[in-house]
Amino acid sequence: MDLALNDEQNAIQELFHEFAADRIRPLAADLDENPRFAKELFGQAGELGFYGMRYAEPDGTGMDMLSYLLAVEELAWGSLGVAATCTMQSLMGTHFVHRHSVGEVRERLLGAALRGEVIGTICMTEPDAGSDLFSMTTSAVENDGQWLISGQKTWITAAPIADMFTVFARTGDKELSIFLVERGTEGLTVGRPIEKMGVKCSLTSELSFDQTPATCMLGHQGAGMESLREVLADIRLMTAALALGVGRAAYEDSLAYAQERVQFGKPIHKFQSIQNHLAEMRVQLEAARRLIYWAAWRSDQGMPSADESSMAKLFASEAAVDVCDRATRIMASYGYASEYPTERYLRDARFTLVGGGTSEILRMNIARSLTR
Repeated sequence: MDLALNDEQNAIQELFHEFAADRIRPLAADLDENPRFAKELFGQAGELGFYGMRYAEPDGTGMDMLSYLLAVEELAWGSLGVAATCTMQSLMGTHFVHRHSVGEVRERLLGAALRGEVIGTICMTEPDAGSDLFSMTTSAVENDGQWLISGQKTWITAAPIADMFTVFARTGDKELSIFLVERGTEGLTVGRPIEKMGVKCSLTSELSFDQTPATCMLGHQGAGMESLREVLADIRLMTAALALGVGRAAYEDSLAYAQERVQFGKPIHKFQSIQNHLAEMRVQLEAARRLIYWAAWRSDQGMPSADESSMAKLFASEAAVDVCDRATRIMASYGYASEYPTERYLRDARFTLVGGGTSEILRMNIARSLTR
């Protein structure tokens, strides 16, 4: 596997880095202090083609996995909160509509969603069903050719502003199916917003369904888990790239600070204790990058990548939290101050420990694969 980027990948990385530096970073602190949907940034990401990168022409641009992850990393370097909303749209919020919708529904929603004009999200987590999806109680019952959904969902990213909801619901014993529900449908209620430690501008809330008619079933009945497995490796790699982006931001800021901050007559980067932090941060980020690139390469070659994506996500998310914590230590009291972004990086990075599967679940999956 060659770690060198090709010309197209370099161009994508530069394009999204400039977007993050010029447009996202100047607003990141305010979006954290005054959480809101960054509509302008969301739309601009659509103009850059971000939401269609993973979809083949004519719907999207059909970029390879590594190109997509390079863009994700740069968005997260700018603001993990903004990146979380954009990546929901580019993958989970539109994947099943792209994969399974047909006819009028597809024509009306898909193109607009890939331009960022229609906002999508995915609804899986419930108050008593997180990692164990088969404990889900939201159900769908067919009545005169119409599927009616009843139940509750929680921790739904972008729910307060979403136009279309990809909903996982039980249609039988140990059988999950996927449905599309549109905002404004009778029986759909967007509940209380969930206040979070980090990624605050990635709005999150509860949902409830009360005999809510589905627009359509996405895929065949009972295909929920099968369809989810098709995209799960991509979700985990995307989360790993988010972690890499925020970790890199913390590393770069703390390195610059260590070169400027003078104590006892010399810059603090000359002290061995600070050097140890910086060296460990560099090692963790480079190791995470190589795990991500390796898994992305396997995906682009059409090779199995479930285990590799799990390892990349596990390592990158844990590394990001440690790197962000070390950054606050290097910056000492300034790392604890809201005036600097370092404490935000640390709060935001913890999001990546949960998204795409918790570290505990990933360790279990990786261990099981050893004897499979």
